[in-house]
Amino acid sequence: MRATVLYSPGDVRCVEVADPKIIEPTDAIIKLTATCICGSDLWPYRGLQPVNEPAHMGHEYCGVVTEVGSAVKTVKPGQFVVGSFVISCGTCANCLGGWPSSCVNRQFMSGGQAPFARVPFADGTLLATPEMPPEDLIPSLLAASDVLGTGWFAADAARIQPGCTAVVVGDGAVGLMGVLAAKQLGAERIIAMSRHKSRQELALEYGATHIVTERGDVGVAKIRELTNSIGADSVLECVGTQESMMQAINACRPGGSIGFVGVPHGVSLDGQMLFFAQKNLLGGPAPVRRYLPHFFDLILSRKINPGKVFDLELPLEDVAVGYRAMDERRAIKTLLRV
Repeated sequence: MRATVLYSPGDVRCVEVADPKIIEPTDAIIKLTATCICGSDLWPYRGLQPVNEPAHMGHEYCGVVTEVGSAVKTVKPGQFVVGSFVISCGTCANCLGGWPSSCVNRQFMSGGQAPFARVPFADGTLLATPEMPPEDLIPSLLAASDVLGTGWFAADAARIQPGCTAVVVGDGAVGLMGVLAAKQLGAERIIAMSRHKSRQELALEYGATHIVTERGDVGVAKIRELTNSIGADSVLECVGTQESMMQAINACRPGGSIGFVGVPHGVSLDGQMLFFAQKNLLGGPAPVRRYLPHFFDLILSRKINPGKVFDLELPLEDVAVGYRAMDERRAIKTLLRV
């Protein structure tokens, strides 16, 4: 089959690879209906994360089960499934406690930018829809595999409560999903920090009430101006740089909460600063599998439309075009048809 492989920074190709096969009795093979390029895929693409050997790319996926191992009980061939980008067993203490993204058997999905994919620990990772979904909901169900869950976790970790004021740092796909989640969780004011018109428009559609274009200390000053000089109740950090993290911390009020989901690159925090700031910090990989049942309810009833975050659709063979478009910020998120 043809699949995406990253050979070195900037060198991503659709090439011939071996078809996936059942290896463990807990595995499933799925025929992907759609996959996509994630913002985190850009870290190695840009050379900001080591590429020591050719890497099979893709961790966001949905499709139809074609084969399962002998130990798989909860999904079967013919079912449409969505899976988390974090592979989880579903039976360890962390999974049972609601933290499948910290599963003691944790793996991270790879090889999803392809027509077929092997999913380990299928019972703990995949969830089947009640029936085959309509075609127009495929993008939204694909978003549930990672980007919606990651934005939702940012809002959840930031302890958004009905009536609160939330700030979203980052206007990529995750940040926009954070806006959507903040709205769903009841935030009264949602301040999206964005410099890009198309992203601002989508943020407003998803529920943002204010747009702040400034960054860094100037952006923080603007947030304080909008919050009676005290800061926001909840801040979602959806980028992963030193500047974005400090912007998030400084935009939050004492006693407030920061949910950080941007994979940190070069982020270093001063312990004494954190000690006197008196703000809550929670982040990490999103526990997507915990959220999937709720996402299915919202998406299949058409209460939310996270699929709008895909503003470029390409065939898998043109994957390199999709990476370039996202790298150059000409696309928010690229959907790949397989």
